[in-house]
Amino acid sequence: MKLKHNDSRRRSRIGLSIVAIMMALLFSACSGNSAPASDSNANRAGGQQTANNGGEQNKTANKETEGEKPTQTSSSGGTEAELPKEVRIGFQVIPNAELLAKTLGLVEKKFPDVKINWVQFDSGRDVNTAIASGGIDLGLAGSVPVAIGIANKLEYQVYFLHDIIGDNEALAVKEAAGVKDVSGLKGKKVAAPFGSTTHFSLLSALKEAGLEASDVKVLDLQPPDILAAWQRGDIDAAFVWQPTLAKLIENKGTILTTAKKLAEKGIITADVGVVSTAFANKYPQFLKQYVGVLDEAIAFYRSEPEKAAQSIGDFINQSAQDSLAQMNELVWLTSEEQRSEQYLGNGVGSVFAKVLKETGDFLVTQQSIPSAPDLAAFEAGIRTDALQP
Repeated sequence: MKLKHNDSRRRSRIGLSIVAIMMALLFSACSGNSAPASDSNANRAGGQQTANNGGEQNKTANKETEGEKPTQTSSSGGTEAELPKEVRIGFQVIPNAELLAKTLGLVEKKFPDVKINWVQFDSGRDVNTAIASGGIDLGLAGSVPVAIGIANKLEYQVYFLHDIIGDNEALAVKEAAGVKDVSGLKGKKVAAPFGSTTHFSLLSALKEAGLEASDVKVLDLQPPDILAAWQRGDIDAAFVWQPTLAKLIENKGTILTTAKKLAEKGIITADVGVVSTAFANKYPQFLKQYVGVLDEAIAFYRSEPEKAAQSIGDFINQSAQDSLAQMNELVWLTSEEQRSEQYLGNGVGSVFAKVLKETGDFLVTQQSIPSAPDLAAFEAGIRTDALQP
């Protein structure tokens, strides 16, 4: 989900002005990283649907939500709001506020008359596929697949930043490989989910170390497959996120670099909330209230971090201590904090729009996408009405 360039190949470096912008984004985020994380992992939750790839994820979620008769439901403030009968939320097992909201049942509590279908995905690439096919209404994807989605004119918009990525994503290598730094990966087998933030970070780390992608054997594997390949001895290293990352370290792995270290060099990535534009236009009150639920989860994490960690830990079958450590590796931002131009702002002029633009430009240099649109297209891809008080 990140990117970076190399000293011997400075031709592909992003301008220093953008690096400065990204650094401002990172350090402003880190300065507010006292916030706790959320818990909302949904593999077996009641009524939840599981999808592991773009072909399977839509089998149980093909209803046209826009065509359903809306339900009149009173919000907690007592005002009538037009709400859909059913909402399909594509989530990933990342210890952030959305996962916390799911594990605490906050969404179902807020919308008792709306059927909430949780659809699990392994990567943002599959979320893009689901949005494109109409299989989900809201989804979580990394900043890299979102940049790809906007470049490909997917009919969705960014409505929330679920987290700014730090040490939650890292490049792990097997101790038996005898590799001490990224340059030592030459000739090794390295895995990452293609089109993800970690794939982006891997390419950036290789460039930073003076290597081309062709200098290593890069394999396209999803997190569960990365763990299996690691245990079989089929790969030497992988750039992946938590909780898979922790399992690699437990299985005789060590960390070479992290998303946080790359961000310190100007390469920032985030986990992003996207919503179908048609759904958001029809049900703006649902989206606004859903953001309120995410804020509620963030407040709970900040005030009761141990309880929040226990909720997420129970869901992903790990200790509360490990969950809290992983939650703290991410920067959680409330809707109020995201209204700053340092983040989503009003879309136009926002730093995050510039990050998406620079990400798209970098992907073009890597031949991952044929072209990237201008900044205005990325600004238009940010929707901020749900962030307003």
